Amino acid sequence: MALRRGKRFARFGIGLAALIAGVSALTGCGSSDQPHHDGPNVVATSTWEAAFAEAAGATHVTVIVPPAIKHAPDYDPKPSDLAAVSQADYVLYAPFEGFATKIKDAAGSSAKVVAVNLDNSRDNVVKEVQRLGDMFGTRTAADKWLQTFGARYDQLAAQIKSAWRNGQPPKVVAQTFMGFAAQMSGAQVLGTYGPDQVTAKQVADLSAAKPELVFANEQMDTGTVLPGTTVRQLDLSNYPTSGNDLLTVYDDTATKISAALKG
Repeated sequence: MALRRGKRFARFGIGLAALIAGVSALTGCGSSDQPHHDGPNVVATSTWEAAFAEAAGATHVTVIVPPAIKHAPDYDPKPSDLAAVSQADYVLYAPFEGFATKIKDAAGSSAKVVAVNLDNSRDNVVKEVQRLGDMFGTRTAADKWLQTFGARYDQLAAQIKSAWRNGQPPKVVAQTFMGFAAQMSGAQVLGTYGPDQVTAKQVADLSAAKPELVFANEQMDTGTVLPGTTVRQLDLSNYPTSGNDLLTVYDDTATKISAALKG
């Protein structure tokens, strides 16, 4: 998900001094007026990290990048973002969101900056939620969520399998960050593309494989992946589709794939 981030990071570097100056006006009254919560205060750069944090049991989570912004590295942080970081115990970010550590440093925060492996594959979700639960001291809540996640995942995988045509797994082409969707659906992946623009040769090769579906990445829109074909393209999301609830990613993905197979 590294597209277009270079220019944004450069602009952020230029405006860093202004952000540092601006945050003083927002935090100058001190922390005494800030509400006290039990458990850690977590700042997440996007709703994706926030979803992992809440799955792990964090109940006080602030998101920096508004959900309306599809590609998080495009966001230009504001002084109010620094104010949020100044009150954080943990700042969660992904490596492709390089502005996250700059936010923490600019705010002078003592928060622990934690890189989250943003991969929605089942094994990674279990690993990351357990790791964050241990870190936050909320492992009991994390384990409870993981029980719900495991049951929901199995249910949705079965739902998709029941929609397989002639009892055969769908043959798909998947954007490189849509592996979790292929895994949950039991799809046969004929090829992958991205994160860069699809070349003419890739279009020819992927089309020749004769997939039934394309699993496209909504956050990294490249238009029609296989133009000139009748292959149905599904725009799927890695980010929560409602609030910071990671389960909505799987619900929405299963709904779209099942409907496409039945249709």
